[in-house]
Amino acid sequence: PESGVSGLAAVMEMNSRITLQPAYVLHRRPFRNTSLLVDLFTLDFGLIRAVAKGARRQKSRSRALLQLFQPLLVSVSGKGEVKTLTSVESNVSALRLQGVRLLSGLYVNELLSRLLQNQEEHAGLYESYRETLVALQGTSELEPVLRRFEMSLLAELGYAINLEHDCETDLPIVAESLYRFIPDLGFLQASILSAGAASGPDEFRGADLIALREMEFADDQAALAAKRLLRLALSAYLGDKPLHSRGLFAVSF
Repeated sequence: PESGVSGLAAVMEMNSRITLQPAYVLHRRPFRNTSLLVDLFTLDFGLIRAVAKGARRQKSRSRALLQLFQPLLVSVSGKGEVKTLTSVESNVSALRLQGVRLLSGLYVNELLSRLLQNQEEHAGLYESYRETLVALQGTSELEPVLRRFEMSLLAELGYAINLEHDCETDLPIVAESLYRFIPDLGFLQASILSAGAASGPDEFRGADLIALREMEFADDQAALAAKRLLRLALSAYLGDKPLHSRGLFAVSF
């Protein structure tokens, strides 16, 4: 028993000091007179909230580095939910996002800040996030980039959407049918399409679900359906509080 207790204490001590961890700033806000409270998305520890002491001073080195979309190496210490940032460094320029791509990046950041639990490792999602930022900086079409990230986020959190089968019969989803989406369960076949379109907010054409599965959005109706589905799926876990990135910029992601 004594060795078990000492081992647990060693793990707690190890977790109280995290050094040179690859990270991105998801969100930052003023804290007290000269500091910042930052949400960091790290490779091995997921979301970490930390205080950057003195980071709002004009001559603070961390002030210039603690920017959104800037690849960083951070060190933090402390045993509580909110850590203290002890060092930050980078030898890579920040990704430059502009216009709707900047708004898309802010949307992705807010999803992570809202949905991730503190200090839970999400290495696969970290890589997906990095790839998303690179794609947003380039010329890739936005719809597949955002939908792919949203799908990855839901899957990583244990809420993956099954776009392959009917959740009741386990039969393959077919283009000619209409399906009702039930969060945490999946899609339930509602009827064979007659009018060629879904009528309810939770109803989707099989053809649109297949398009999302294959990330093919040449059809505007398929793109709109994918956006509606992912918004519906995410809202089940975001709760009633609206996303600031949507309301502030009046952009429908």
